[in-house]
Amino acid sequence: MFGYININQQILAEESRKAYQAYYCGLCRRLKQNCGTRGQMLLNYDMTFLVVLLTGLYELAHEETRITCALHPTRKQTVWINDATDYAADMNLILAYHNLIDDWKDERAYTKKAFARMLEGDYARVMERYPRQVRAVEEFMRRTEESERRRETNLDAAAGLTGEMLGEVFCWREDEWAEELRTLGFYMGKFIYIMDAYEDYDADLQKRGYNPLTFIANEREEDLDTLCRLLLTSMMSECAKSFERLPVLLHADILRNILYSGVWTKYEYLQLRKRRAEEKNSGRKKKTSRQRGRSI
Repeated sequence: MFGYININQQILAEESRKAYQAYYCGLCRRLKQNCGTRGQMLLNYDMTFLVVLLTGLYELAHEETRITCALHPTRKQTVWINDATDYAADMNLILAYHNLIDDWKDERAYTKKAFARMLEGDYARVMERYPRQVRAVEEFMRRTEESERRRETNLDAAAGLTGEMLGEVFCWREDEWAEELRTLGFYMGKFIYIMDAYEDYDADLQKRGYNPLTFIANEREEDLDTLCRLLLTSMMSECAKSFERLPVLLHADILRNILYSGVWTKYEYLQLRKRRAEEKNSGRKKKTSRQRGRSI
């Protein structure tokens, strides 16, 4: 489900892009230190956004190191790590663990089940340190499973489960910024859910899998793209409002790049892929029509 909250590299200044990459590498590094090489396989961009957001809000200083990465062996990578990195790495692990369990339940993928078991010790460590957040993720998984079982038709209710969960994850500390971070996380969670449902719509339709967008499409399929765009825009508008209410100066340009542009890169890719598929199908129909004309 995750992986939609990324930067738009084309319009981000080089210095800011390097800063974002240093935080990303820092999160990767911390996951490896906590869970070994398998920890790096859990890395996602959404939690990198959280690192940058919390670093900017709390104005955290970072520890800088230079390392040689297996993916980039020819040059050293700059790594920035701070307390927000540690927190995001733990949240990354909890979310990834439940994603593996969910894949096991849905697909009976034994490799996913085995991977999840290898993370159980780390899961227990995070649960002890952040019980509120872990309980929120566990409750989210339980309620989501129930929602899918009864084939919930209310898109807002289904998306709201992800929003509530991510709101608790974004709320690092119970302080003066807690509620605003919860609000930002809530709307971002709903955005992620709707985007994921939109991306999976065709595949879920073919295999008759659960997807609340299919219930909307049954009523007015021709308006589905427009409705999804409006919903996604509304969710990100609320995220942006919450962000602008927070006193973030450090890395504000990176965060605005993500909220106002980066989150739409996947949507634009999906639109491009859809147009190409339609053009391909149109070409096939024209070819078939010409062949029929010749046969007559």
